[in-house]
Amino acid sequence: MKQAIHPQFYPNATVICQCGNTFTTGSTQEVIRVELCSKCHPFYTGEQRFVDSKSKIQRFQQKQQAAAQYIAKKKEKQAPREDNAPKTLREMLEALK
Repeated sequence: MKQAIHPQFYPNATVICQCGNTFTTGSTQEVIRVELCSKCHPFYTGEQRFVDSKSKIQRFQQKQQAAAQYIAKKKEKQAPREDNAPKTLREMLEALK
């Protein structure tokens, strides 16, 4: 193993959750701050709540709305136009007579 290239390992690193829960683990960081832990995560607590950090749900909904508008514009462009131009070769030849 090469010397002096590996990060320092802290065997008693402290993990601090937003709910106030703390525990120790091994890590390359001395203090780790997290948003969720096993004491407050909905999966482990059985609560029904949304865990929305940094408004990810709202950004997803905005992307869906933008996509729907894009599709509507695309369909509008692809709609058949009511031009008086003939559509087939036969109609074009008949128009020349």
